[in-house]
Amino acid sequence: MSLSLAGVCRGSALVLLHGIRPAGVKNGICTPVLVFSRLSLTLCNHYSSSKARLGLSRHVASRLRWANEKYEKFLQRRFPRFYVLYHTFMTGFRLLFQNAKEVRIIKTKMISNNVKFQNLSYREMETLRQFRRDMIKAIPLVLISVPPFANYLVFVLMYFFPRQLLIRHFWTPRQQVEFQRIYHSRRAENHVAILTGLTKTVPAVGDSRLQSRLLDLCNKVQSGAQPSVPEIQAVKGLFSGPPLGMKRLDADHMRLLCPLFFLTPWLPAFAVSHRLRGQALELLQLDRALHRLGVHELSESELRQACYLRGVDSSRLSVAECQDWLIQWLKLSNQLKESETSLLLHSMVLLSANYPKPFYL
Repeated sequence: MSLSLAGVCRGSALVLLHGIRPAGVKNGICTPVLVFSRLSLTLCNHYSSSKARLGLSRHVASRLRWANEKYEKFLQRRFPRFYVLYHTFMTGFRLLFQNAKEVRIIKTKMISNNVKFQNLSYREMETLRQFRRDMIKAIPLVLISVPPFANYLVFVLMYFFPRQLLIRHFWTPRQQVEFQRIYHSRRAENHVAILTGLTKTVPAVGDSRLQSRLLDLCNKVQSGAQPSVPEIQAVKGLFSGPPLGMKRLDADHMRLLCPLFFLTPWLPAFAVSHRLRGQALELLQLDRALHRLGVHELSESELRQACYLRGVDSSRLSVAECQDWLIQWLKLSNQLKESETSLLLHSMVLLSANYPKPFYL
């Protein structure tokens, strides 16, 4: 007996609703309906399992957060000193990955929009500069942390050698201030030698007026006085050519300038010169970006970091003193050309050695 169209439709409806072939319907007619019904059931099951997996993952994540919070409270209560290390370690890795994400966004912007480094904003420039320095020092720490349970070795290193082996992300706020002062004191140890080197170049200056100005400037700083920006600008012509231009500096004098940027001075002279030129040009570009932004737009931490980078121990200064000094620095920097960046390096001594009080006294 042949099937009517209504019978086929009723059978199809039953199959779609129940996933069961109706009795009395021949295989040849209902096969397409069964295929469609199985596909529908498969999609429903997949959708349900996806929701189940999502709910399970959220449940597991919430339980892990709960367990981690309980563990941190236990450490804080029973082992407070170890908790400080643990908390610093975890916070440091979060900050490091956050910085990596910011750098990736900046790099993508530079590539997709064809933006050069000097056209970035000040904060983007500073993020790239600081991240590059951090990663050079952080690579050994990351490699040590890869094997299972190796983070306990990192805790030991954090405890015994935090300044030598760890980057700023893994320092406590107290350590950041303490280590900054140590690094600045080592940087300032070369101030006297740099000023002495400048004094020795006076006879090589052909112009008698520039000779007198350079000698007066060096004597003023060595006596503990703070020079003004116009006094430094008056001798900037000496720092674009011989004897104090970046490409004319004596090798020994260049090595004295390396600690200002915490560079290794024991490389060949051409490598030292190349690295110093790169640091000086990068600093000039940062200054121009900071001038566009404005000193008063910086947060306190950004302000102190900017002063510290340019040669001042900002941990001993008030916010107002940091702002005043940085404004004076930008007045000088904005008047310099790329060929005069050698003066920018020497100004890290000329402007900072006696601010706010003489270092040597």
